[in-house]
Amino acid sequence: MGSDRARSKSITLSDVAKDAGVSPMTVSRVINGEASVRESTRISVQESIRKLKYRPNIGARRLAGAKVARICLLYGNPSSSYLGELLLGAVEMAGRLGHQLVVIRAGKDFSAETLAQQYGALWDGIILPSPMGDEAETRAVIEREKIPAVFTTGRVSSPRKKLAHAFEIGIDNRAAAKTLTQRLIALGHVHIGYIKGRKDHAGTALRYQGFCEAMDEAGLEVNPLLVEQGDFTYLSGMQAAERMLTFDPRPTAIFAANDDMAAGVLGAGSRQGLILPGDLSVAGFDDSPIATSIWPHLTTVHQPVSEIGSVAVERLDGIIFPKEDAANASPAHHQWLDYTLVERASTSSPNRHS
Repeated sequence: MGSDRARSKSITLSDVAKDAGVSPMTVSRVINGEASVRESTRISVQESIRKLKYRPNIGARRLAGAKVARICLLYGNPSSSYLGELLLGAVEMAGRLGHQLVVIRAGKDFSAETLAQQYGALWDGIILPSPMGDEAETRAVIEREKIPAVFTTGRVSSPRKKLAHAFEIGIDNRAAAKTLTQRLIALGHVHIGYIKGRKDHAGTALRYQGFCEAMDEAGLEVNPLLVEQGDFTYLSGMQAAERMLTFDPRPTAIFAANDDMAAGVLGAGSRQGLILPGDLSVAGFDDSPIATSIWPHLTTVHQPVSEIGSVAVERLDGIIFPKEDAANASPAHHQWLDYTLVERASTSSPNRHS
């Protein structure tokens, strides 16, 4: 009896269609992620694909002269502004290279094993932002199945095992947060609050680490009463700021780990009648569209999210279709992209009476 791998190569799209009781065109639509397929039909086809271990033959497509890949951007629950920017870059590069980009939200029932089942049958490679790209189970499956993958979690410098078929891309979250905190300190702020992002995002710990390093190097105490847990949403930022502003002395500046939460801080300060930024300076992270959609405009860290999406697709293309001249080269496993501190009207030196 042949191996599962050999058997899967003999299974055709027509076999899947027959097993699922649908037409080959419907199977093709499911594989290509088209939205016009009824959900019950999609589930049935995917079950047949898993049962038969069907995998489209990428090699046959390459021999036919078509270097076309189905790339999946699999996201959990990042902020909508971050996802939108990431998609802009990914879609543009996928179009330029002739690849198909499929965007799928991984719900609570989407496990690492589900990823393993759908790779090959539905996708040729995958882009993984946080939080799913941070999960040990996900990385273990990607290593076991040798799934071409690009992680955009920002943990570029982490000691995690490097995979030949995977790539890490992002900015130095720790250094970026440290730079912004140092600027707040240079403006004269001593009592600085900090709002963390979601616990399951790698960038959350790195940004907080950068904040603490800057405070420590300046000889300033990180007051635990002025450190709050948020979840990257406007409401969590507002609620965290409202708690911080009840303390005496209250913070003269609050650094939130993303712009949505920073916008919530501005809302809390405004509700309490504070002069912004004289009584309370506010800083965010990402330089998302909300940073300039509110007043005062946010001081923040600009990370090139659209470029991250673009480079992610480009790197994935190189993994799926390795170039001949790269055969003898030492493979790169990660890439830093530049960040920029953007100063706007939401920060200033504190008022003397603050």
